[in-house]
Amino acid sequence: MLAADKGAPGVTTAATALAAVWPRPVLLAECDPAGGDLAYRLPAADGGVLNPGKGLLTLGATARRGLEPAQIHQHTQKIIGGLDVLAGLTHAEQAAGLTWLWGPLGRALAAIPDADVIADCGRLGAHPQLGDLLAEAEQVVLLTRATLDHVAHLRERLQVTKAHGVVVIADPRAYRASIDDVRRIVGPSVQFVYGLAHDPKGAELLRGQWGGRLDRSLLIRTARDLAARLVSHR
Repeated sequence: MLAADKGAPGVTTAATALAAVWPRPVLLAECDPAGGDLAYRLPAADGGVLNPGKGLLTLGATARRGLEPAQIHQHTQKIIGGLDVLAGLTHAEQAAGLTWLWGPLGRALAAIPDADVIADCGRLGAHPQLGDLLAEAEQVVLLTRATLDHVAHLRERLQVTKAHGVVVIADPRAYRASIDDVRRIVGPSVQFVYGLAHDPKGAELLRGQWGGRLDRSLLIRTARDLAARLVSHR
């Protein structure tokens, strides 16, 4: 499960990049109660657009009497490359009627056979019910930038949220130094501190906004290394 505390460190981009290079079968699940935009960012497998109305909202409508892992795939969509995506809510108001969903959703995602799940949970704090989802996660990973304000908020978040690790969205010009700086500050509180390159051009490639070799981007190269490290911590 990927999340952040304050600001916009790029949780959705990180989750998508990791899912694209994950070494095992994987489902990318958009679980941000504030609403998400995967359906508008990612092209469908046929080159068209994803259906923003199919995903977490339709799953919630059918799950009030119970939620089994097999139900989830009825509400997923495939993007280019074959990745399965569970699109999230389209705006925060939809979450008001789904406060009961997060615990059952977490248990169902954790029980999906023969596949891992990367859950994009957005920003923590505004939606306490996400705690029910966090409780079911095998790994909770918080994202941050290496700026003073982001790290200060991260330290506060780690006092109230049990996280296994931290990923620093780091400027390639000071990549190792940024990760090391954050590690010195929060390292004792978590099992690991890793990095992912801040690469706007790579993010555009990931969304199919312009041509180029995605696999050569800093985003994907560092995502591949990060995915291997996260799998090793299972």
